Amino acid sequence: MSAGNRPPEQRGHRPDEAPGTGGRGPAEPASFHEMWRDLRTIGRAADTGGYRRYAWTAADADCRAWFQAQAEARGLACELDRNGNQWAWLGDPSAGDAVVTGSHLDSVPDGGAFDGPLGVVSSFAALDELRRRKAEFTRPVAVTNFGDEEGARFGLACVGSRLAAGQLTREKAYELKDADGISLPQAMEAAGYDPAAIGPDPERLARIGAFVELHVEQGRALDLSGDAVGIASAIWPHGRWRFDFAGEANHAGTTRLVDRRDPMLTYAQTVLAARREAELAGAVATFGKISVEPNGVNAIPSLVRGWLDSRAPDQATLDTVVAAVEQAARERAERDGVDLAVVRESFTPVIEFEHALRDELNKILGGAVPVLGTGAGHDAGILSTSVPTAMLFVRNPTGVSHSPAESADEDDCLAGVRALADVLEGLACR
Repeated sequence: MSAGNRPPEQRGHRPDEAPGTGGRGPAEPASFHEMWRDLRTIGRAADTGGYRRYAWTAADADCRAWFQAQAEARGLACELDRNGNQWAWLGDPSAGDAVVTGSHLDSVPDGGAFDGPLGVVSSFAALDELRRRKAEFTRPVAVTNFGDEEGARFGLACVGSRLAAGQLTREKAYELKDADGISLPQAMEAAGYDPAAIGPDPERLARIGAFVELHVEQGRALDLSGDAVGIASAIWPHGRWRFDFAGEANHAGTTRLVDRRDPMLTYAQTVLAARREAELAGAVATFGKISVEPNGVNAIPSLVRGWLDSRAPDQATLDTVVAAVEQAARERAERDGVDLAVVRESFTPVIEFEHALRDELNKILGGAVPVLGTGAGHDAGILSTSVPTAMLFVRNPTGVSHSPAESADEDDCLAGVRALADVLEGLACR
């Protein structure tokens, strides 16, 4: 096993140069700017400028090494839980009622720099700010890096937090495979971790009194309101559905149009139906991933597999949209002589963040912070079934996310750090 694939706890480094610290010693914590500079080179694709930090890969290992280096530079106790999530503790975690913050470091294919990493970098920077303020902590505090939040490799989002919260069983996790047929346990084992240990972690979650995740906004609500920071009210219900359109492979140059059973036609019409139904309902629906067999330029496909991602402000609206898309697909499939199978691969119901904690954050921040919903899923949403959770958003001037064009202004990022520091101080230093 190469050093790049070993877990951070097993990798060797010069004592005077921890990974991800740019050569600084362990007694010199990196500033927000230095952390950002060091982290943003990891897993970046030279041809697109986007990030490819997939679970249990070399890029993921480097991100984990960076996280551990930041923890050690601050004198935090870094540990890895049974599901591959990293924790950096200030204070005794066994004391309970801990205040935890953090996010994730993995990415979607060719994703942006801010989705996830901004929350982790800001968490370390917020602790630095509190130390400058000479804050006295009365509760344990931790920074986390949850594994495989985006689900880019195995197709299921928030794997690390789902496992910890018992929302994903070991049996189901073992069934997850990437595009190359490598299973989740095989990938973990190749990276030096024990997949036999994964599963619910209620003892660890019972130690947490509050979890606050900072995240770049994946939309333009704050840009339109003119605010640098906002508070999340709820996460829309959302899910992923796989549509399998099975037709008949044939020659693209010799088969008459009337003799074809072309699943690509059915798929194309379904994409248009998804846009139409979402627009009518005030929801969103996207076919963003497709697989084609045999995938030849001069061949009519035998199978087109498309993945639908749909989200809506409420459950009834989401159900209406997905049902309408499926109905449109079945009607078109019958017309085209195509067989259709629809499988729901994942689903998360509407998540209302705990009102008491949300209101406390607003009070700590002066009561004038906008409160907004989001269509994006997060680890905070998964954990909300087990512990009180809340979220802070940092303004995204373009609203672009899951793209190399994702951005946030430096002043807004630093405003987010100060807001998170205020929140942690208000929760953990009273």
